[in-house]
Amino acid sequence: MNIIFLGPPGAGKGTQSKLLEERYGLVQISTGDMLRAEVASGSAIGAEAKALMHAGKLVPDALIIAMLKDRIAQKDCQNGFILDGFPRTLAQAEELDQMLKADGKRIDVVLFLNVDEEILADRISGRFTCANCGRTYNEVSNPPKQAGVCDACGSHEFKRRADDKRETVVERLKEYRKLTAPILPFYEKLGLLHTINGMLPAEGVTAEIEAALGENPALTKK
Repeated sequence: MNIIFLGPPGAGKGTQSKLLEERYGLVQISTGDMLRAEVASGSAIGAEAKALMHAGKLVPDALIIAMLKDRIAQKDCQNGFILDGFPRTLAQAEELDQMLKADGKRIDVVLFLNVDEEILADRISGRFTCANCGRTYNEVSNPPKQAGVCDACGSHEFKRRADDKRETVVERLKEYRKLTAPILPFYEKLGLLHTINGMLPAEGVTAEIEAALGENPALTKK
């Protein structure tokens, strides 16, 4: 089974993708990670992407689709894959659909994690991590048991991502609405879209995803 996760930044796509990966033996594919791996490997595609990035240019959709085509052809994707954060635009969704059809493949399910953007902005802007061990916390929903002390390693040093500032998060959400939200009608028309309540606790989100996937014979729990 091949799955796409859609939703705004911080909606929990990565967390839920990892759960599905472990439960069903699927492969989570992040195009960002894939791009970095191609560049590091020195492949022809990676070299082209590196040259573009060094010149301050965006990597074109056609190049990303080519990398994705190579990635999903690898043996570890034979049971299926999960696209986390891709496609980001309607044009990418259409190119992905054409590429998969040409290879005799298809997307089976599109899971949209729907969240309240105001609450999401608060959630993301409250995130911070232990500078020593990387443990993740949130000021509201998941603070350290003892203020200023990491639960895992006892460190007193914490850090925040620069792009987790509230004003930055709000801009990222605006960009999401502009580019990514129009993808939803595309997949809805194909009968693939399932809207998941992303405001539930993680366990509840997982339960809704399981219900959306149903009793698909292509999925076998590990």
